[in-house]
Amino acid sequence: MHYPARAMTIAGSASGGSAGIQADLKTFQELDVYGMSVVTAIVGRHPGTGRNVHPMTIESIEAQFATAMQQVGADALKTGMLFSAEVIETTAMLLGQSDIERIVVDPVMVGKLDSKLLADDAITALQEKLIPMATIITPNMPEASVMLHGRKIETVNDLKQAAFDLHALGSKYVLVKGGRLSGPAVDVLYDGEMFTYLKAPRIDTVNTSGAGCSYSAAIAACLAKGKSVEKAVHLAKSFVTTAITYGFSYNDMVGPTYHAAQRKFGGAHDIKVWQEK
Repeated sequence: MHYPARAMTIAGSASGGSAGIQADLKTFQELDVYGMSVVTAIVGRHPGTGRNVHPMTIESIEAQFATAMQQVGADALKTGMLFSAEVIETTAMLLGQSDIERIVVDPVMVGKLDSKLLADDAITALQEKLIPMATIITPNMPEASVMLHGRKIETVNDLKQAAFDLHALGSKYVLVKGGRLSGPAVDVLYDGEMFTYLKAPRIDTVNTSGAGCSYSAAIAACLAKGKSVEKAVHLAKSFVTTAITYGFSYNDMVGPTYHAAQRKFGGAHDIKVWQEK
């Protein structure tokens, strides 16, 4: 019998189902990867107190990781919302003690509405402890800007320079996502020598909740299946572009990307790819 490849996500639980752990596990399932999760916090706004982030204890994070590794093991792993220096340091320690070699770090620090999701000491811990362990990091434009001390990132050339500079933090690959560019959605991948550009048409929709989580989860799923980083990013970009194309909402709030879109509607998106040194 063929067993599916194994992927784990260490991230926040998004109660609405569009992002975080929920988006990651849906992505893993759609890409035929066995998904596991370590919940770092539960994200859901209390109607009375207004509190939105409900952290897990460090003990519970360690317990979840140990259980998943003992019962199943992992071929690849992605991190999402880690929210505190202590959680980041714990995650780095756990990964350092494991034999997981394919690690996707989605440096979740800026939300959809530019809300800051990481304290300053946590950003430092992320850069010093976790990013050097990564196979690939996947910042969006605001996150790349934060890591580059507030530098403006507005053009494809800015993305290229950001990818080049962020590579110095120690990740093998850097993918700076251009979802907030005007015009086509161009992402820049850099491996220390070669720049790879991936261009997709811009989809006219506001229903993109969880797109970044799903993109990095799809990269992790493809790496778990043994794909090269370049191929994994290409396949993931196609998957998430299709999911965005069929995004929807149940009400007047920003809705989710549709994880089943590629399976249901077929026809992976044509992603234009080119390279330069």
